Amino acid sequence: MQIEPIGIIETPFENYEEIPAKGKRKKTAGKIIVNEKYVSGLKDLSGFSHIILLWYFHKSKKTNLISHPPFDNKSHGVFATRSPNRPNHIGMSIVELEKIRGNVITFRNVEMFNNTPLLDIKPYIRSLDEVENAKFGWIDEID
Repeated sequence: MQIEPIGIIETPFENYEEIPAKGKRKKTAGKIIVNEKYVSGLKDLSGFSHIILLWYFHKSKKTNLISHPPFDNKSHGVFATRSPNRPNHIGMSIVELEKIRGNVITFRNVEMFNNTPLLDIKPYIRSLDEVENAKFGWIDEID
């Protein structure tokens, strides 16, 4: 299997320590540079307020099947966390779409490093993506 990035995500963050906590990420803007051959795929995306980005944790070089989230004092299986140290190093973010101009998308809610490879973009659709009465596993126990 081969996956080719469709673009690059530009952010102000070069190091893990620079990435703000989840609540403060909404203020941070990022930019996606989509490869020219995929620009026609952006048609009608500008009508959405939020988009889902699938991206590659390009700075993550290890895989840990047990992860220790920074906001919990217990360890959990990697598939029950958002750890970058996963088997395929794929990240997912729901971001606020600001504008699309040509092959450049600007957005808010940055949580990735500068020059992150972008694998795919999907529109956030409430009727498809929002789940009523969802359970949040171990996270419910720490809130």
